[in-house]
Amino acid sequence: MGILLRNSVRTAALAIIAFAATTSAPAQTPKLRIIAIGAHPDDCDIQFGGTAAKLARAGHRVKFLALTNGDAGHQTIAGAPLAKRRYLEAQESARRLGIAEYQILDNHDGELMPSLEVRRQVIRAIREWKADIVLAPRPNDYHPDHRYTGVLVQDAAYMVVVPNVVADTAPLENNPVFLYYSDGFQKPAPFRPDVVVSIDSVWQQKIHALDAHISQFYEWLPWVDHELDSVPKDVKAREAWLGKIRDRELTDAARKTLQEELGSAAANVTHVESFELCEYGRRPSIAELRALFPLN
Repeated sequence: MGILLRNSVRTAALAIIAFAATTSAPAQTPKLRIIAIGAHPDDCDIQFGGTAAKLARAGHRVKFLALTNGDAGHQTIAGAPLAKRRYLEAQESARRLGIAEYQILDNHDGELMPSLEVRRQVIRAIREWKADIVLAPRPNDYHPDHRYTGVLVQDAAYMVVVPNVVADTAPLENNPVFLYYSDGFQKPAPFRPDVVVSIDSVWQQKIHALDAHISQFYEWLPWVDHELDSVPKDVKAREAWLGKIRDRELTDAARKTLQEELGSAAANVTHVESFELCEYGRRPSIAELRALFPLN
């Protein structure tokens, strides 16, 4: 697979970046179109919220896409009322992150299958967004919806450039870069952090966005983990509690990549989001890949 960017403008822009690394000449960063895909209305926020905020702040266009409407993820509410609530929570999260769009498909939570119909939905979404970068979970996870989201995006990866597939939507001229979100699963292979983004500068913004998903982080997830009593009653205290709950220690592999990216400055980084380059789609070099992300 070639390593050209989607058009000659982006190719030229990256050449300028490479030249600027050895000279004092200013460089114009190409504006990218990124689509982050998750199974549920909060998955993208968890895995990509900080990086999304940084990219949006830099002028890139970021979209979140949930393949299900989240209508099963609660202990007392279900169906259409829950789906509506989760839609509104997702829109508020998008506002807090500053991203361009948060789309939610009307597929039932807990019933996602890697069907041809849903694959077509994914192909259309990637094409309509004219994506340069696509992110999704790896297809190994505890939740079937997460697993099948990974499979669906993999199945769409080549097809987004095939004109006779989903012919009602114009194909992309070139394949996007496809990336996986981080996870802790070890089989069939552990996650490899090819890109590690420091999100210290937007950590509170990410937590503030997660705070918009009240039904999930203060109701459903604590309930299913038998920790509902630990959620603060004071609304103002909840974000601080949520920040502690979502805090994760950096893995040795992520710290190693950080050192490659940032040198000695890596020692000061506390919060990160990590991504692995998928074997499908465009295969840039690691140096080119990292140039696409605001690493520090």
